[in-house]
Amino acid sequence: MISLKNNILEYKGYYTRIEYSAEDRVLYGRIEGIKDLVNFESRSPEDVESEFHAAVDDYLALCEDLGTEPDKTYRGVFNVRISPELHKMAAVAADKQGMTLNAFVAGAISAAVGHPRP
Repeated sequence: MISLKNNILEYKGYYTRIEYSAEDRVLYGRIEGIKDLVNFESRSPEDVESEFHAAVDDYLALCEDLGTEPDKTYRGVFNVRISPELHKMAAVAADKQGMTLNAFVAGAISAAVGHPRP
């Protein structure tokens, strides 16, 4: 399924943000969420979507030929930098709900991305 919203194209579970280079006079993007850097470009708005599709298809074919996994690996651990005041507010809210701060933050992120709570 193809979707274009806020300059975002999606294809086969991958996405890109379409940008414009005035210097080069091209529309361009890169496939997000993969291990490698794969860029594409187009001189015309009519062709940018097909260039993105071709980049995804070529990358997936290459990964299959090499026997490698295309998707970036996520460990489930990351640092978030917030103000001390927000940190305190989140810790208090989590405690009042009988939750750990990690569970509270995971629930907030799940709600923000429209995913069922973990």
